[in-house]
Amino acid sequence: MRRSRSSTVDRLLRAGRRYVDHHGYHYAASITYFSVLSMIPMLMVALAVAGFVLSGQPGLLREVRHSIEQAVPATLSGATNDLFNSVIDHRVKIGVLGLAVGLYSGWNWMNALRDALTAMWCQERQQQRLLPMIGKDLLALLGLAGALLVSFALTAAGGALTGLAAPGWVTVLLVCASLVLAIAANWLVFLWVLAKLPREPVDARIAVRGALAAALGFEALKWLGGIYLGIVGRSPIGVAFGGVVGLLVFCYLVARMLMLVTAWTAESRPVDG
Repeated sequence: MRRSRSSTVDRLLRAGRRYVDHHGYHYAASITYFSVLSMIPMLMVALAVAGFVLSGQPGLLREVRHSIEQAVPATLSGATNDLFNSVIDHRVKIGVLGLAVGLYSGWNWMNALRDALTAMWCQERQQQRLLPMIGKDLLALLGLAGALLVSFALTAAGGALTGLAAPGWVTVLLVCASLVLAIAANWLVFLWVLAKLPREPVDARIAVRGALAAALGFEALKWLGGIYLGIVGRSPIGVAFGGVVGLLVFCYLVARMLMLVTAWTAESRPVDG
């Protein structure tokens, strides 16, 4: 038992050294930066989609315009109206620009993530042809984005189930089932991330326990994020700035957790390389 405990502590210490020696802080910051940067083009695309929907439904357009006018001060209603009309009129340009910037920032995000994982596995970054590398990174980005959407949807479903008008044991059972499904989805996502996203894929069997640790950590961070949003949503200042700060912190904590888990997983190999 003492030897097992000593081995566990030694592995954690070696993982910490690997994280520091291979610039884990730098990579976590880089991933966070591109994560937040990617939100801007996503918002632009969402605005363009909303513009297309509203332009085809005059009744809904009037309702939305009226709601905006009621929500802002009278002194800002003119400027808000102009901005709203501009979004509707230039929806194509906004959408195209958002997609272009989104592809660029998304590729940089995936490139930073893959380089970070490669560093944590102590692999040499090989020179690659630019266009094939970009294509591979963008395909990986689309796959990862879809998987994360499923994970967040399962977590949201678990939260929604708590409000159902059903017997207590039924609600608990449904919430537990959704939590298990979310963790299973997270595990599959992180197993793929840890084993296949490094520039040189590694044996998936080595990453099984690390993926489970990352899945549990990710679900815990999502749960803490929900509590945080509930707290900051109680004040106007929190509504205005709390979401942005929370998103920044959440992205950074997830990035750091992933780097640490990758370093810990890499230390499970018989030969450190």
